Amino acid sequence: MSVKLKLIVAATENMGIGKNGTLPWRLKNEMAYFSKMTTTTKQAGRKNVVIMGRKTWDSIPGKYKPLAGRINFVLSRSDLNLEQFPDSFAFKSFDEAYKKLQDTQFQPSYEDVWVIGGSSLYEEAFASPYFQKLYLTKIQKNFNCDTFFPVELETLKEVSEEDVPQALQEENGVRYTYHVYVKA
Repeated sequence: MSVKLKLIVAATENMGIGKNGTLPWRLKNEMAYFSKMTTTTKQAGRKNVVIMGRKTWDSIPGKYKPLAGRINFVLSRSDLNLEQFPDSFAFKSFDEAYKKLQDTQFQPSYEDVWVIGGSSLYEEAFASPYFQKLYLTKIQKNFNCDTFFPVELETLKEVSEEDVPQALQEENGVRYTYHVYVKA
């Protein structure tokens, strides 16, 4: 079975995704959308996998580690001990994590695979032959960011999906919209 990757990200008008290891905005409903998308499965007894870099893992507040209801894959070049976190695995590389996803004994435990950041992991996953879809929340405002989403949207085609709200959202004076893209 060829594993397909879904990327999910919220980005500003200039594609900013983070500042000092955290999100520069507080959008509770957008975070709930992220949680719903990365947690929901069609088959009972299965979970989704979320793949993230170590900096993304570090940015998650302690009380939310690991991300509940999901299998957490964390990529780190240095040794990372995740034994105290259930359903959490450390890998040295994207390729090492992908091999685990292809393991026939591991496959029955998960349904979808979501890449949740950071920037270099998004870039590697998007460039891979395993990329399937990008779920992008377009925040219609610029925040001061030091990390940016590295994917050129011009290489993609927008599609609609039943579970993705089409209407303009607004929260804390910030407007945003949800979009889904596939390779053109």
